Amino acid sequence: MTASADRVPLGVAFMLGFCAIAPLIDVFSKLATGSVSVGEVTLARFLVQGSLMAPVVLAMGLRLRMGGRELRLTLVRALVSILSTYCFVAAVRVMPLADALALVFVEPFIILLLGWALYGERVGPRRLGAAAVGFLGALLVVRPSFEAFGAVAFFPLGTALFFALYIIVTRQLAPFQHPAAMQFHTALAAAVLWLPVMLIATPFAVPSLAFGWPQGWTWGFLFGVGLAATVSHMLMSFGLRLAPAATLAPLHYLEIVSSASFGYLVFGNFPSLLTWLGIGVICASGLYIIYRERQLARAPDGVPDHAPAPRQEPGPRGPREGIVGEG
Repeated sequence: MTASADRVPLGVAFMLGFCAIAPLIDVFSKLATGSVSVGEVTLARFLVQGSLMAPVVLAMGLRLRMGGRELRLTLVRALVSILSTYCFVAAVRVMPLADALALVFVEPFIILLLGWALYGERVGPRRLGAAAVGFLGALLVVRPSFEAFGAVAFFPLGTALFFALYIIVTRQLAPFQHPAAMQFHTALAAAVLWLPVMLIATPFAVPSLAFGWPQGWTWGFLFGVGLAATVSHMLMSFGLRLAPAATLAPLHYLEIVSSASFGYLVFGNFPSLLTWLGIGVICASGLYIIYRERQLARAPDGVPDHAPAPRQEPGPRGPREGIVGEG
C-alpha cells in the first residue's frame, strides 16, 4: 500500500502515540512485579489483550478461522512473543526502564543478521559495520547494568532476539490476517500456551513462575499492562497502514525519551552518562541502517551495499519495511 501524502502526517501521529504509550507497558509491569511473579505479569498481558481485542474482531466481522500455515505461524508468533515479554518483564523488575529498553534497540541489528543467515539477504560492509558499532554501544549499557544487577542485565538482549524473530514471523503472517485479528489470535494462542506452564510450575515453587491471587492495586497494574500493549500496538499498526515504514522507523527511537521520562517520574531512575552514551551509539547505528535500507530500496538490483545509491527523481515508491510489522 502506497501512502498518500495527506495520510502520512496522520501515520506519523499514530507512531508518536505508540512511542508515548508503549513505555507504560514497562511501567505497569515493573509496578506489578512488586507483588506477583514475572510469569503472571506475562500471562496477564495476553489475557487482557485477548479480552480487549475479541469484541473489536467481532464488531469488524473479521475472519476467525485459520488455515494450517496460518495457524503454525500464529503459534510461533505467540511463542516468541511470550519469550520476548517474559525476558523484558524480568529485566525491568530490577533494572531502570531506559537501560533495559536501550538494549532492546539492538533488535534491528539482529534482524539484519538473521535476514542474512536465514534468507541470504545481501548485507554489505557498511551495514555490518553499523551493526558492530551498535553492539559496542550495547556493551556500554550492559557493563554498568551487569555490575549493578548481575546476569539479569542480559535479559533485554533476549528480548531483542525474540522480538526480532517476532517481526520476521509477523511479516510472513501479515498477508493472511488483518492486524486486529492478528493481535487477537496471537494473544489467545499465547495465553493457551503459557497458562499450562504457570499451572505446572506453581507447585514446584519456581519464584518467577509462581501463580498467586493479585491484591489491591496489582489488579489495576496487570490490566494496565494488557491495555497499554493493546493500544500501543494498534497505534503502530494503523500508523504503518497510513505511512511508509521507512518514514516511521526513525521515530521509533523517540520511545527511549518517553521511557526515560516515565522511569524518572515514577521510579526516580535516570540513566547514567555512560548509559546515555551507549544509547546514543545504538540509536545512531540503527538510524544509519535505516538510512542504508532506504537507499537500497531506491537502488536498482545488483547495486552492492557499499556502492552509493543512484540519484533519482522524486516520486512514490514502495517502502521497504524497516520496523515492527503490523500487529
